[in-house]
Amino acid sequence: MILPIYKTKLGKAYCADSLDILRTLPSSSIDLVLTSPPFALRRKKSYGNVSADKYIGWFWPYAEQIARVLKRKGSFVLDIGGSWNKGEPTRTLYHFQLLTRLCDREGWFRLAQEFYWYNPAKMPAPAQWVTIERVRVKDAINPIWWLAKSARPNASNRRVLKPYTKSMEELFARGYNEGARPSGHVVSNKWGKRQKGAIPSNVIIAANTRSTDPYLRACRKYGLEVNPARFVPAIPEFFIKFLTRPGDIVLDPFSGSNVVGEVAERLGRKWISIEIKPEYVVGSAFRFNGLGETIYRKHPQSLKLDTRQS
Repeated sequence: MILPIYKTKLGKAYCADSLDILRTLPSSSIDLVLTSPPFALRRKKSYGNVSADKYIGWFWPYAEQIARVLKRKGSFVLDIGGSWNKGEPTRTLYHFQLLTRLCDREGWFRLAQEFYWYNPAKMPAPAQWVTIERVRVKDAINPIWWLAKSARPNASNRRVLKPYTKSMEELFARGYNEGARPSGHVVSNKWGKRQKGAIPSNVIIAANTRSTDPYLRACRKYGLEVNPARFVPAIPEFFIKFLTRPGDIVLDPFSGSNVVGEVAERLGRKWISIEIKPEYVVGSAFRFNGLGETIYRKHPQSLKLDTRQS
């Protein structure tokens, strides 16, 4: 039996290969799977990643279990960036091939909608093609696939409405010009009705520029390795609000420093995080007030975590 490394009021954090935990979860028990697995990058990273040509085979057992544990009206949100072909300034298609496989006739999902995470703070890489030879531009977009098991997954954009812009407020004040537009759309008097906010687009702008927070400060203090591929909190916050309600269960099978769990806890959702690297799990406990030092003292220095109980 694999025990969680720590628990909070709403969540459990495991240190394990997520397949080992996923196989123990009941079928149709999870409302939202939200994750950013290791990408198929050209260079090996400390958190582990496989090559583009092996990626689908590596990911498929996880996808199978995710489909099994997800509720019929649940969602699977997958942040998965692209990569470059080795030795040339062209892109691989591995993440598109994965999407096609997940959603083809033999797959388990439907593509509900594609989203794009625009990170204006991304570094200009690969440097050879972008800053040295200058034959490509900075790659600042990650696709995020919103997948579902049914055509009508639980979702409501009323939970993620944005404040109206100044120009929209001015338009409300002076009123719409009704009638046909060159695009073929017809504007009626209903367009001028004020709602509770503006409907967001499928482009999420969020810069990963934070240099200090309780997690980062604790990692520096205790000499823990910082997870270099952390979610920007705005990403899980958007999808958790959009696709779940308080009390629903959110699962991150590649949780890294557990930003998803932290956001889910704050929003009143139950959560399960799974991360294979012990140092990341211990460090993630510092995201929860008063918990980090207790967990660190239980697993000092070597961080060799005994998660199995006979």
